[in-house]
Amino acid sequence: MKFELWCINKSSQSYVVDGIKDFAKRIKHYLNFDIQYWTVKTNARLGMEQLKRKEAALVLSKLKSGDHLILLDENGKEYRSKEFAQKLEKLKMSSHKRIIFIVGGGYGFDDELKSKSHHTISLSKMTFPHDLVRVIFLEQLYRACTIQRGEKYHHE
Repeated sequence: MKFELWCINKSSQSYVVDGIKDFAKRIKHYLNFDIQYWTVKTNARLGMEQLKRKEAALVLSKLKSGDHLILLDENGKEYRSKEFAQKLEKLKMSSHKRIIFIVGGGYGFDDELKSKSHHTISLSKMTFPHDLVRVIFLEQLYRACTIQRGEKYHHE
């Protein structure tokens, strides 16, 4: 089984890029893990809803049979870190070929993509920039892996 984080467009902010690299490297010690970036070409005339539809169409075109899609969205289910570690363990035991977590673009997700997802997770009731969500999520994924192994990273 493979775990993937899909992101709409790449970040150019060095602190985000560095954070992603650091946590992705750590996670690979625990999971078969990769990050995919999907670029959506835009223009100034493209409205918010059109952009979300375009992003959704791109993501849906990349999905394969056996994939399990989880959206990272502020309106999703919130987990404490230990609960997320338990959720991750259940996902590892599933028959899915790929577990895909996705961070959308700056305007969130199109309704069609929401309807095709299997689960939606919120990292907080607060709103974060989508670039920063990538780092926050990767840190939580790493934390979940260390919780599962009983390592001393998480303190509760």
